[in-house]
Amino acid sequence: MRQAILRGFMVTGALRVALALGAALALGGCTGTDVNTGGTNPTNASATGIWSGTDSVTGLSVIGYVNSTGDAVFMRADGAQFAGPTQVSGESLVSAVIGYADFGNQFSDGSTYGLGTLEGTVTTGGTMTLMLSFTTNNGTAQSGSWSLSFNSLSGSGASLNAVSASYTDSGGVAAITIDGSGLMSGQDGNGCVLSGSLSVSDSSVDLYQVTFTFQSCTGNYAVLNGVEFTGLAALDTTTSPAQLTIAVSGANGTSKFALVLNLLVS
Repeated sequence: MRQAILRGFMVTGALRVALALGAALALGGCTGTDVNTGGTNPTNASATGIWSGTDSVTGLSVIGYVNSTGDAVFMRADGAQFAGPTQVSGESLVSAVIGYADFGNQFSDGSTYGLGTLEGTVTTGGTMTLMLSFTTNNGTAQSGSWSLSFNSLSGSGASLNAVSASYTDSGGVAAITIDGSGLMSGQDGNGCVLSGSLSVSDSSVDLYQVTFTFQSCTGNYAVLNGVEFTGLAALDTTTSPAQLTIAVSGANGTSKFALVLNLLVS
């Protein structure tokens, strides 16, 4: 069903949480002198970059994008996404996340989203080890244990000039154009019209901020019309053709949605 419309846009087969987490996030963001010891906090590690590895609980691969402002999205191979802000204190990382089933799919209990936390450690440009604690909207608890490594693609940088191109999907169904100012426009083979933009907040890291909306979708996909999707993207120029992967999420008044767009330079 999810391939009938927007199939050119989506990879196929590829908030609030407890007060305790809020306190941890607040502490994680603290800097300055430790009033109890007179010392200073250690330099915080950086989680910025592209990360890849495996979830030992499910056996599925995981890819993570974390930008320099702490926004993060983690994509699991079953299409699930976990997105939210991260905080790092020393080498400790914590994040409050919303988890989404890939649009058109469900978690095992029939729900399509839920709330959770990611907690673990990270070393700058090295490794990231995270524990996922997640509860679906229908009350089913899930867990994960992620071992991720820094992807060298992170250091290839980002620019609107680099990402400016015409894109399609592997089946030649979607057609999306990104111009030199980052404006996005396009349409899939079944009528959904996309408009939005990409921007760069840190040119040293191969990550882009993305926002767009759909219009003119019909059938099961009509619920996406007018929803503002936001997320992150990475451009892989080591493949031929180059590939742009966009992970986004959004919501209307009653539902939450997540999509992964896997686009090739045409």
